[in-house]
Amino acid sequence: MRSGNAVEARAVERVFHSRKRDIHALGPVDLDVRDGEFVCVVGPSGCGKSTLLRMIAGLVTPSAGELRVRVKDGRPDAAMVFQDYSIFPWKTVLANIRLGLDLAKVERREADRLARSWAAKTGLSDFLDAYPASLSGGMRQRVAIARALAPNPQILLMDEPFAALDAQLRQVLQDELLEVWQADGRRTVVLVTHSLEEAALLGDRILVMSNRPGRLLADQEVPFERPRRPELRATPEFVAFREQLWHLLRDEVRSA
Repeated sequence: MRSGNAVEARAVERVFHSRKRDIHALGPVDLDVRDGEFVCVVGPSGCGKSTLLRMIAGLVTPSAGELRVRVKDGRPDAAMVFQDYSIFPWKTVLANIRLGLDLAKVERREADRLARSWAAKTGLSDFLDAYPASLSGGMRQRVAIARALAPNPQILLMDEPFAALDAQLRQVLQDELLEVWQADGRRTVVLVTHSLEEAALLGDRILVMSNRPGRLLADQEVPFERPRRPELRATPEFVAFREQLWHLLRDEVRSA
């Protein structure tokens, strides 16, 4: 991999095979994600955004091309947050957050310390002994984010993490993620979203994808300096940039 890159893709494609037909879901796609960069991926439904993310995570294999991801101990140095929380209902909040540390065989006292630290950063300190069934959707997603970050992965992959939440709670969690990421040394993040506002608020770059098979239509630098504040949403410059993104994407969404 090139120095300074966390992810590299060259002519990557993905074809899904079935008895009736083959579906060309993605590609070819070329991209670089740099260390410490927050990259958002937007595009029409079914364009392969989530497939791309799952290939970076090692959950899906490319059908063609080459995909390289920074590794640690022989595995991709990445953690993933899914839309549907994917936390264990029979484990407490603390045990869910500690899961990756337990799998890595981190000593229990240290694992508890790290899990409690991330619980505090994500507003969960008062719920450590609670079970997921007693939590709201927003709290469950906080658990999923804290669990992903606790083992200290250098790449965080997020697949529409706030899509299942109502508009107000979604905005609250966007603001919290922005604050945590900016305070956390800015680890590499790749976030898939349908929200142009979310992408413009959080991202350093926005990758705009075409209708299926998904290809990169644009690689758009976000023009707002960091650190950012949630109040940025209300500025004319932010509104104009969001409309610029929609202009790039509109015809693809309609055709999808």
